[in-house]
Amino acid sequence: MQYQSNLAILNTRESEIRHNLAVIHERIRKACRDCNQAEEDVNLLLATKTVSPDDIRIAVEAGATLIGENKVQEFSSKADALADLCITRHFIGHLQRNKVKEVLRHVQCIQTIDNLALAEEVNKRAGAMGRSVEVMIQVNTSFEASKFGIAPENLPELAEQVRNMQNLTLIGLMTIGLNAEVIEDARPSYALLKELGEKLNDKYPEKPIREYSMGMSGDLEIAIEEGATIIRVGSAVFGTRIYP
Repeated sequence: MQYQSNLAILNTRESEIRHNLAVIHERIRKACRDCNQAEEDVNLLLATKTVSPDDIRIAVEAGATLIGENKVQEFSSKADALADLCITRHFIGHLQRNKVKEVLRHVQCIQTIDNLALAEEVNKRAGAMGRSVEVMIQVNTSFEASKFGIAPENLPELAEQVRNMQNLTLIGLMTIGLNAEVIEDARPSYALLKELGEKLNDKYPEKPIREYSMGMSGDLEIAIEEGATIIRVGSAVFGTRIYP
């Protein structure tokens, strides 16, 4: 009886995650159609903070290929359980320099470079490991003091410095939209990120910014309209986070 009960719970959980994924993908498809954006140009990143390896595995088996963690220790603790999965891993949280070596063991991309010292540490550690790493610069386009990210006016200088680092490849920009009750209020923060990227591309056409990580479940349609190429979604797929 206990085995049957556990199996029923597992089947229910799998159904929930698969259903939620399908809903998000349909929203992405519709948003792309509405703004004449190619659907294949928008990727869904599953934010897996506090999500169990079992639930991540269900999502991957349902077709998910990109996951992101906010905390280095979660990448480390889940690494063995997810080692057999063919997935791309991004780091999407605030990164301290003393955690760089550990996070580089697990990720293909760090989305949250927001100062020169951190970029230099990532470049140094990647070089010591004999590898290169893709990075994105996090920009505080909502101008909220509670959010991390470089100020927009300081982006060009940091972008140039990162481009000159041997072991880093700057592929895009990332932002967290304005925290507002009216989702339309987040639009200017997304539009600004795309504008900043286009200005960088005018200056460096040979190494263009191609990724814009912005938008979550509540405002993904607006983010796609403003040029998002990566949408970060967590609780809308996995349910409300339960913190230890």
